[in-house]
Parts: sequence; C-alpha cells; structure tokens
Amino acid sequence: MERRKTDYEIKQQVLRELKWDSRIVWAQIGVEVHEGLVTLSGAVNTYAKKTAAQQAAHRVAGVLDVANEIEVKPTGSLAHTDQEIARAVRHTLQWDALVPDERIQSTVADGWVTLEGDVDVWREREDAEKSVLRLTGVVGVINKITIVPRDIDPEELREEIEEALETRADREADRLRIEVKNGAVELWGRVHSWREKRAVLGSVGHLPGVLAVKEHLRIDPYF
Repeated sequence: MERRKTDYEIKQQVLRELKWDSRIVWAQIGVEVHEGLVTLSGAVNTYAKKTAAQQAAHRVAGVLDVANEIEVKPTGSLAHTDQEIARAVRHTLQWDALVPDERIQSTVADGWVTLEGDVDVWREREDAEKSVLRLTGVVGVINKITIVPRDIDPEELREEIEEALETRADREADRLRIEVKNGAVELWGRVHSWREKRAVLGSVGHLPGVLAVKEHLRIDPYF
C-alpha cells in the first residue's frame, strides 16, 4: 500500500504542478491543504484559468478533493460586454461539431453564461459547457440543459453502464454501486484518483438513455 502523504507534501506538489502548467500564473493562486482537501484561492482573469488550476491540483496523487475559491476578474482586453460574450457563445456552439447548437439557448448576465435547451445524450450537455468555458470574459457557466427521455429498461441501462466501465474506465465495475431510476444514474464507491473518477463519469455520460449523473465517488489512493 502506498504511504499516505502529509498535507505539507501535497501542498508542495500542488504548487509545483501549478508552476509547471503554462496556462496558469501560479503566483496568483493560494493553496491550502487539510486532510487531503485542497483549497485554491486568489484571482485570475479567465474562467478557463480557474478551471486549469483545479485540474492541476487534481493531478496530484493524494488530493482527495478541491475547493475552488478562485475569483474570475477579466481585465483589459479580456473584459467584454455581455452582448459580446453572447455573440461569442453562439459562434462557439455553432462551430463545435459535437454540440447540437440549434437546440441550445444561452443567456449572459454579468459574465455568467446560462445554457438551456435539450440534447439527446449527457455527453452533449457536457460538451456544450466545455465549448464556452474557455471564452474570454466568461466568469462562470450555469448548465441547465436537459436530456430528452428515452424509453429504456433500467436494468438494461445498468448492464450497459457496467459494460462501459469494464471496457473504457479500465477498472472493475463491481467496485461501484450503481443505481438507475428514470434514467438518472447514481454512483457510489471509491476510486484511486481524479483521473479514474473522470474516466468513470465519462463512460457513463456517453450512453444513450442517461438523463442525469449524480456521483458519490470518494477518491482514496490508498485502498
């Protein structure tokens, strides 16, 4: 079993990861660690950098979760009006081949982008959010996109999820508890890392019939 890292060791490794990530000005970001929980603070000029800092922290083994309290404060050429952001959001959705842009509406208020509409699979919902969060001027994204319900047997969907986890997430599906009700999937269990957690959620989100995903997965690199 791997030795459990101290909070000090985790903090130093998170700081190093932030320094190595060329997308981030690491000196703008504060890092505190308590029992494996990393809290990020400070201010950056784009929402994409806030997300990048969170991803960098999650890459460090021993990090159990991240509280991202970084503020987004667009300045200079990165500051845009809501009208400019709304126009950029529409263009971005239209140019993304993985997003059914004609079925998605957006609203922008004080830099916050709200996405609404409906799509066929959970993955399209996630892709729509990812396509706009990197735009300059965006302070945050509120995703209200829903999934069109399908007539599918819950047990059949559960079996498809287990099969997807076996083949795509490179892990044993029986280490997770899976419940399916009216197309909503809930997951319980432990995973070794943030990367494994994302692999699990990605596998589930690609399946037709999944209307929502609620996870209770706990990151534990030491089991």
